Amino acid sequence: MTDIQDDRPLWDRTAAELAAGIRAKDFSATEVARAFLARIEDTNPVLNALVDVRTEDALDQAAAADAAVAAGDDLPPLHGVPVSTKINTSQRGYPSSHGVAAWAGAVAQEDAACVAALRAAGATLLGRSNSPAFAVRWFTGNDLHGRTLNPWHHGHTPGGSSGGAAAAVAAGMTPVAQGNDIGGSLRFPAYCCGVVGLRPTMGLVSGAEPAGPRSSTAPCPSRPWPCTDRSAGPSTTCAADCTP
Repeated sequence: MTDIQDDRPLWDRTAAELAAGIRAKDFSATEVARAFLARIEDTNPVLNALVDVRTEDALDQAAAADAAVAAGDDLPPLHGVPVSTKINTSQRGYPSSHGVAAWAGAVAQEDAACVAALRAAGATLLGRSNSPAFAVRWFTGNDLHGRTLNPWHHGHTPGGSSGGAAAAVAAGMTPVAQGNDIGGSLRFPAYCCGVVGLRPTMGLVSGAEPAGPRSSTAPCPSRPWPCTDRSAGPSTTCAADCTP
């Protein structure tokens, strides 16, 4: 247990603070997950930053994280920390819709490399963040999932294409949101929403995707076109949470 009293709600803490608190048994991964799920329930109906949140899946992951703490296992750096993933990045069991209605049922059978890395780091995968169709616009909205709003001013854009990620972090729905960036798709939404967005150096974070699944109406490649210069990276509330 730590000696410092902190009355901030769990959803208002950084990823580093959450990871440290779970390790110190100040609170459990389940308590953390429930705090963020409650925050999502309060804020997401208006903002529409996250488009696929499965409460039981998140709580099952958190329960497994708590079991590892209780067993005295070696804990990875993001153990029990909630993270969202973007709808154009494959997450096993979830659609890789790219915001396209024809691909709404294109469920990924495997994780993208960056999502697999987040699992290995102990993250609780909390939900899927919105983007423009094909992730090629400077706003965030599409015919399948609708429009994402900026938490600070609903008349202002949250940016794109990782606007759902940045809006979710800014609103306290998740401390870390995975996104990707070629020409500003993490950095511009971070600017719009007042958070931190990092495009890692090319090759530092693998962008490898599994072969895409098929929906009932259209083929869905893991990427609609080759993106050899796309980097997967985080949106966070502070720069420290972007560092190893």
